[in-house]
Amino acid sequence: MNILGISGLEKAIRFKKSQWPGLEDREYRISQGHDSAAALVVDGRIVAAAAEERFSRKKHTGDFPVCAISRCLSEAGLSLGDVDEIAHGFDYAPYRELYSLDPITAKLYDEVFAKDVLLAQVKRCLPAFPAERVHQVGHHLSHAASAFFTSGWDECLVIILDAMGEVQSTSVYQGRQGSLRSLCEISANDSIGILYSLVTLHLGFDFNADEYKIMGLAPYGNPERFRPFFEREVQLRKNGTMRIPMLGLNRTRDERENYLLTRKYLDENLIGRRHPEDEITEVHRDVAAALQEALERCVMHVCTSFAQTTGLRRLALAGGVTLNCTANGKLLRSGQFDEIYVQPAAGDDGSALGAALYRASLAGECRNERLPVPFFGPSQPMTAVETALVEFEDRIAVKRFDTLEETCAEAAGLIADGRVVAWHRGRMEFGPRALGNRSILADPGHPEMRDRINAMVKKREAFRPFAPAVSIEQAHVWFDLPAGANLPYMIMTVDVRERYRPALPAITHVNGSARVQTVSADDNEAFHKLLQAVGRSTGKEMVLNTSFNVKGQPIVNTPREAIETFLGTGIDCLFVEDILITRGQADKGSRQ
Repeated sequence: MNILGISGLEKAIRFKKSQWPGLEDREYRISQGHDSAAALVVDGRIVAAAAEERFSRKKHTGDFPVCAISRCLSEAGLSLGDVDEIAHGFDYAPYRELYSLDPITAKLYDEVFAKDVLLAQVKRCLPAFPAERVHQVGHHLSHAASAFFTSGWDECLVIILDAMGEVQSTSVYQGRQGSLRSLCEISANDSIGILYSLVTLHLGFDFNADEYKIMGLAPYGNPERFRPFFEREVQLRKNGTMRIPMLGLNRTRDERENYLLTRKYLDENLIGRRHPEDEITEVHRDVAAALQEALERCVMHVCTSFAQTTGLRRLALAGGVTLNCTANGKLLRSGQFDEIYVQPAAGDDGSALGAALYRASLAGECRNERLPVPFFGPSQPMTAVETALVEFEDRIAVKRFDTLEETCAEAAGLIADGRVVAWHRGRMEFGPRALGNRSILADPGHPEMRDRINAMVKKREAFRPFAPAVSIEQAHVWFDLPAGANLPYMIMTVDVRERYRPALPAITHVNGSARVQTVSADDNEAFHKLLQAVGRSTGKEMVLNTSFNVKGQPIVNTPREAIETFLGTGIDCLFVEDILITRGQADKGSRQ
């Protein structure tokens, strides 16, 4: 079977703006269905997956993923007529009666959540596709399928930690012999993910978008100052669940929709809210530290409680909260599990993948193989590269190489010389991390490199750390890992070995940790060859690796976007496949 999984709720923000006009833009993200995506599963195997934002260039868009669908089919050489099913990673039908109790939520159901809305979008964008072959899969079940059916394990504990599915925040499953059995659900009324996002908003960042910034800010603060607040407000239960009473303060529809009384409670009992343009002070850093500690406490509590209940020593994770690399690293170091797997597209884009895999499992086709590094997006033909080179020919200089080895040697020399290098090659990554095909690279040993890239390239907050990509052969040398440890998804933090921290200032966070990505020849042959070449130049097979984009922009997709972004930043040079692109004389002069 050929199954297309999709995610996103196209009308969610539009509905909220119609019902609650005049809110800050940041507040409209207190809603469902962002990060729409498409994934194509053929005979139980993933062949393509991509987020819609990479094509529409609208970051976190929830629009129906028509462009992502088209590119997934094109990558597989299929047409829409070859697709047997479409599976959507939300199913609100079991909760229709609950939504009918309030006239606004009833309207929300009818205009945003109902299957008829989905079918209308399919008819608009894919008019030839039969409505009877469109299916809905529960959101957390989709996440669970994305984790279990890509774990490669016959049996494991599967935990979904999220802000919110349809009505759940956390779901626990036992995955065994191709099926998922539900063990527990925690209501969205007690969601550590929602609380984390609300405090993110309170600290002047964006709800459901900037939580990773809080994770980066937390090590600069002292959790002790606000620890009593979060220990009081986040109550852990003996059965592995939790209660967060302040989320239940909201009674009216307006209060519930925008968490008005919870936010007022934070104003009165935590600190006053920070405006996005205000300075980040010690008190904000301390709140971030205590919040991160509370989240880690919850994650550890849920995971270890159900490990003890079930006796399962393998853990598969998905859901937006599991993109918190620091919490994942703490789980890894806890010794509670023999193995931990975090599905790398753990956010809502990954529910598209899970919806397709779940439907494949019902047909008995799911292969349950460990997910490779997720290069599931489109590659770019050389015709697109050449067209982009012609478009910008008056602003760039071009040097071509005959072999990958020559390309890597040139790039390694530039990196060793302190240059910031953009690297655009092969198929685009699926998920939030750039893992070596749409990356900005630099030498992690240069003391000023983090500040330089933050200020001149990424145009983002100076406190945010950068991640290292290191060859799997050398990872244990530089990081507190056993030899051969495989962490290919850049989704867990580990400690930099103390004696090497001064030598790796650009990727060592203030607490001595790093969000490491190991790279093997099997994962990505070209990127691995580059790391080896860098090692010959610098003595360490490692680079600083960050996503190829600037603040507010999705990761680049096409060669044209790569060149345009390169020219608009302080990046020194760009490699597109085996072509080195630098600024031409005219563009150099315009930037001086």
